[in-house]
Amino acid sequence: MLEWNEVLIRLVMASVFGALVGLERERKNWSAGLRTHMLVCVGSCLFMIVSAFGFGDVMGNPHMDLDPSRVAAQVVSGIGFIGAGTILFQKEGTVRGLTTAAGLWTVAGIGLAAGGGMYVSAAMTTVLVLVILWALQPIEKKYAKGSIRQNLRIITQIESNEVDVINDILTENNFIVESFNLSKSNVSYIFEIKFESADAKKMAHLIKQLRKLDSVKEVFWSK
Repeated sequence: MLEWNEVLIRLVMASVFGALVGLERERKNWSAGLRTHMLVCVGSCLFMIVSAFGFGDVMGNPHMDLDPSRVAAQVVSGIGFIGAGTILFQKEGTVRGLTTAAGLWTVAGIGLAAGGGMYVSAAMTTVLVLVILWALQPIEKKYAKGSIRQNLRIITQIESNEVDVINDILTENNFIVESFNLSKSNVSYIFEIKFESADAKKMAHLIKQLRKLDSVKEVFWSK
């Protein structure tokens, strides 16, 4: 059985590790922030302590078959329910919260490591998580900046050659179109175009060209 001071050290270490990861999420105003990550990490730590040392009074019983690793395995599986709650399904093709969900899952592992007395492993994992979440983010944004998904919505007056004009503009700018949808109301055509990828500068130039057309009423674009 662990002494109370060792239990306290492990719980405190887990709360610190969870807080470090939670602060990174907190600064981005995610619902799973500082306190959530701390609670997940401390809770996992406690489960590990209970799993490894909480059944010492019956471990010698030959009729008892105890496997301390089972609790840890259940924590890894169970944390998925909390992670799923952080994932937001927005419009078609857009999902947010996957990184936070993965972070919670990893923080649970850090808590288990701290609960098992593996302080070095828990600390090293915390550092790596912070590097992945914080230090690598500018690189990821820089890589994705030049080629991002774009959705374009164009509302025009009803003209017989409008489809041909817009098609010519898209061809001229060498855009790769993923889907193209045309609907018609009483007074206008509505073009909905989804690009597989689009350079930001080329997209700005395309919108400028479209707005020069007399028949174009409105142009909407979104990432």
